[in-house]
Amino acid sequence: MSKVDLSLSEVQVRELRLGSITGFQGSAQELVSASRCGLRDKNRSFSQCLGCSTGNAACMVTLIRDAAVISHGPVGCSSCLHEFAFTYRVNAPLRNLDRPTQRKIYSTNLDEGDTVYGSDQKLASAIREVNERATPNAIFVLTTCAVGIIGDDVESVTEEAEAELGIPVVPIFCEGFKSKVWTTGFDAGYHAIARKIIKQPRERRTDVVNVINFWGSDIFTEWLEPFGAKPNFITPYATVDSLAYSSEAAATIQACPTLGSYLAAALEQEFGVPEIKTASPYGIPQTDRWFRALGKMLGKPDVAETLIAQKKKEYIPQIEALREKLTGRTAYVTAGAGHGHALLAVLAELGVAAKGAAVFHHDPLYDNGSEDSDALAQRVRDYGDVPNINVCNKQEFELVNQLSRIRPDFMLARHGGMTLWGAKLGIPSLLIGDEHFGMGYEGIVRYGERIIETIENDEFVKNLEKHAINPYTKWWLAQEPFTFMEGAEIWQAS
Repeated sequence: MSKVDLSLSEVQVRELRLGSITGFQGSAQELVSASRCGLRDKNRSFSQCLGCSTGNAACMVTLIRDAAVISHGPVGCSSCLHEFAFTYRVNAPLRNLDRPTQRKIYSTNLDEGDTVYGSDQKLASAIREVNERATPNAIFVLTTCAVGIIGDDVESVTEEAEAELGIPVVPIFCEGFKSKVWTTGFDAGYHAIARKIIKQPRERRTDVVNVINFWGSDIFTEWLEPFGAKPNFITPYATVDSLAYSSEAAATIQACPTLGSYLAAALEQEFGVPEIKTASPYGIPQTDRWFRALGKMLGKPDVAETLIAQKKKEYIPQIEALREKLTGRTAYVTAGAGHGHALLAVLAELGVAAKGAAVFHHDPLYDNGSEDSDALAQRVRDYGDVPNINVCNKQEFELVNQLSRIRPDFMLARHGGMTLWGAKLGIPSLLIGDEHFGMGYEGIVRYGERIIETIENDEFVKNLEKHAINPYTKWWLAQEPFTFMEGAEIWQAS
């Protein structure tokens, strides 16, 4: 188990802390086996693009209802942050927020002079101005690559500002060049929250469960109600105060272990809030395990068994009916690691053969050190192997090459922009951004219904294939997909 050290201003990157990788090709079983006996990253001699940790840190803290965020760097580094304001506004009704507050996102707008002479004073002035204009209950300062290179003393500036203003002023050290694993940005944001926001508990509560999540629909209120508990969502739509006393919760659960691994470990280690280490509830066997782990943690195993029985009685017949329609179909998945592995389980429940998956990175183990959190290992044990697993940090040239060879009946994606590649190849493609959509027994039904709709309405993608221009050359599509990956092995599509 990796030890959380909140005395440090910066979180250790995932490559060093967890042994995370961004380069692998092989089967799911091979990846699981390698993860248990010294998994080694494979470098690429050509890389098309990379994700940035700053964006991942931002997507957590910009969605805190009463906080403000300063991107400390050139204005271009904050150019994508507006999308989180859109996400906050559009998804707020899913959390029963009828009047979502406007997001408070700012940039220090560093220029060439600042990179030469330093920008500590510019940051200090920006913090004061943001406090005056937005009156937030906390201010988060995101460091960018430029700030990391010139060596601004962000820690001292924020400490002085906190003493002056009387509110938490929280530095998040998330420069993009530090890690190839862009989810290190989640860890950086949560490290800062655990250091500067979360307080020691005033009391222990049995009626609150922390839910580390993105911004999907609220399924947890219904699930926790029979246990006499309610969710404390972290961090979308949280307040500074609800974060501060997340230390009082009875347990912590996660919608995605890739997202919440670090904070869940910090809450358990530093504040005594136990983490439910069982992987997220996708697929019938894993949902069974998850509800039982929840019931055991909350001291109500009988409630868990009753809930499992009720939901199975309602949803298993629907799942079986969908399975009859989908058995024999093939699919390809592209998503972040935790969610991608979860979707592979949903496909198996529906009788769909997964012909492969492209996930953006891989963690051999999470911060809790428990193999129970490994959704891919659970998927292999429950349903069998999956061929053509590609771990890639958004290398779309590899994805297009694979899709053109595999030609699945449909593709599932978690992130915007990915379904474009399937559609251009005439492959019906389904993008669902709600990470809670496929959870539980009912989630299998929801996904099955949407998949059938996607397959049956394929006229658009078939026409698009006839007219779309593929930016990748015939030369590249004739190469092995992993030509540029170290130690590339023979292509294994079947």
